[in-house]
Amino acid sequence: MIELNIPGRGIVQLEHLVCDVSGTLAIDGQLIEGVARTLRSFKDRLTIHVLTADTHGRQAIIDQQLGLNAVRITPGQEREQKAAYISNLGAERVIAIGQGANDAGMLQSAALGICILSREGTAIESVLAADILAPDIFSALELLEKPLRIVATLRK
Repeated sequence: MIELNIPGRGIVQLEHLVCDVSGTLAIDGQLIEGVARTLRSFKDRLTIHVLTADTHGRQAIIDQQLGLNAVRITPGQEREQKAAYISNLGAERVIAIGQGANDAGMLQSAALGICILSREGTAIESVLAADILAPDIFSALELLEKPLRIVATLRK
């Protein structure tokens, strides 16, 4: 668990990390080098979940590389499916990371939504739905390693 005391927001206890795959953890269907190792470093503090519409049809390979089984999102109402997943986990305990239009609902629903800028593009609606905008996946994950950065960014 990661616990944050954010002035103006209160205490947030985070137990789940939910990440989108396409454009967030992978580019053009290829897992970004170093992402698997970085995600593994959080397994002692957070339960890691990955959600995907499997745009490039390579999720089985990415699952192997991550050592996880991604939750497949079915075509149609993807934004709502991802938001419902966050809700079912207990949104007040979730950090969500994504960048696509279908990630906006989960970024908005989660206790902490981090939108990243991606080489595949970043949907404006996801930027507006997030609490924090990070330049890339590694910067977003580094915030979790150094949570006082989150406190400094979100304090009111």
